[in-house]
Amino acid sequence: MHKVKRTLYLVLFLLVTAGMGMSVWWSINGEKGADYIVETNVPFAPFEFYENREIVGVDVDIVSRVAEKMNKTIQVKNVEFDVIIDNVEAGRIADAGAAGLTITPARSERVNFTIPYYNSVQYVIYNQEIPPSLRDDHVVWEALAGSKLGSQIGSTGYLFIEDEIENGVLAGTGTVLKGIDSHQLAADAILAHIIDYAVADELAAKFIIDKNPGLEALPLYYSGATREEDYPVEESYAIAVNRDRTELLEAFNEVLSEMLTENEEGVTEIDRLVLKYMGLSDE
Repeated sequence: MHKVKRTLYLVLFLLVTAGMGMSVWWSINGEKGADYIVETNVPFAPFEFYENREIVGVDVDIVSRVAEKMNKTIQVKNVEFDVIIDNVEAGRIADAGAAGLTITPARSERVNFTIPYYNSVQYVIYNQEIPPSLRDDHVVWEALAGSKLGSQIGSTGYLFIEDEIENGVLAGTGTVLKGIDSHQLAADAILAHIIDYAVADELAAKFIIDKNPGLEALPLYYSGATREEDYPVEESYAIAVNRDRTELLEAFNEVLSEMLTENEEGVTEIDRLVLKYMGLSDE
């Protein structure tokens, strides 16, 4: 069992009562002073990241809306990514998890998931000087055979690689998987030639290459019968909720349904928030 780092975490308390707004203060990890605790993992822009020592992002805005709808206080706490599902399932120190979590069959056996609110494609991050074999504008799994691959421990990218090595096209090819604590450390490992490539969600990959000159990223695909029939490695994000917190699950689903409603231009509030926190809008 992985343990949460015993250190001081920045905790965002969302206090929503009549006439009150949002308040922020410091709290020791594990201290419960709110109606619900939602765990996240920073940084994962645009869904959660630090700005002026506060946790902000798409997921935090969703949580804020839920707190307002329920007239409850919700504490957002930063923890290691790979303990979130464990903690939400146990329900003792976390009621929900919002960290760009992908719905998977294994996770769905342990927690309830909300309706999906964002679809993402897995990307391969690589050194521009040592690119993998490309198929036009994407990379297929077979191009990674025999490589040293890295991905954040517990992330969907890690699980996808693990499955391909054990049961897929990378089986028996000598491909090695290295679990890494964060996407940025994976980028550092590429630049230091510790690993050849890293696999991460699309927005995380784009954020990484924007911050790390010398790196590039392209979408990861499964091979079809022909190049034109290749198809992307996709996933859907949702909020993980403890199975006994039915009222919290219902509130999240109501809020997400509202935020996924398209306006006249066909844009949802989730779309707008992604653009905002990626710095691609004027908000």
